[in-house]
Amino acid sequence: MSKRVGGVLSATYNGLNYPVTTVEYLVVAGGGGGGNTHGGGGGAGGLLTATGFTVTTGTTYTVTVGAGGAGTSTLSTRGSSGQNSVFASIAANGGGGGGSYNALSGLSGGSGGGAGYGASAGSGIAGQGNNGGDDTTVANYGTGGGGGAGSVGVTGTTTAGGNGGTGLVSSISGSPVQYAGGGGGALYTSSPAGLGGGGGGGNGNATNPTTGLANTGGGGGGRGSDQAGSSAAGGSGIVIIRYPSYLLPVASTTGSPETYITGAWRVYKFVASGTITF
Repeated sequence: MSKRVGGVLSATYNGLNYPVTTVEYLVVAGGGGGGNTHGGGGGAGGLLTATGFTVTTGTTYTVTVGAGGAGTSTLSTRGSSGQNSVFASIAANGGGGGGSYNALSGLSGGSGGGAGYGASAGSGIAGQGNNGGDDTTVANYGTGGGGGAGSVGVTGTTTAGGNGGTGLVSSISGSPVQYAGGGGGALYTSSPAGLGGGGGGGNGNATNPTTGLANTGGGGGGRGSDQAGSSAAGGSGIVIIRYPSYLLPVASTTGSPETYITGAWRVYKFVASGTITF
């Protein structure tokens, strides 16, 4: 049964009213793009998750899903940083773009971008992600992997690009999913380049790096060659909100989130920006 309290329809159980007062959330920002030419991997988007977040009945909250940072077709340039994702007052920072040749360091962000040749890694934000991996500073060799939510990016070696840092697993959607892996760093001339970190990170490659996986916040792979071609973009972020399924659905949403009940939970999964009103 349900009843209306103060004009708002709320769930009831044994005659008692149970409005939605707290929710659990996962907010993952967009991953950074990989660098081009001795390019480091893009850093993963920042990841924030918690239970017991207070919401107010009748209040509309903004949900922003950050886009992944772009790769670049311009040689010897960094990748772009990802965009922030937001739920209410909770803001996760976009991942830092991967560094590049000519001592271009990885950019800082939720997780830091991997170092380009002869440069430093970008820094991650404590509680959201980790630093990118460093560069060997030896010509023609591996650059750093982007940082992930679960670990730092791996430093490149004289024989391989550094792997992206690993992401973190969340079961907020109803099943375990890994998010926010860093992009792999590149090797200049050939394989092996760095692998993307678990959680959507793209692989580095001399000529054809791979993009971060959409709606995971994974960083894009770095590109090694100094011939024409593009580094890889980071993956877009995601926002997921859930609360006990015995409570009624929210009053309204925009942005067309996926809405479903799994086990004891009612879930709202945003892969595009919108709003949610409790």
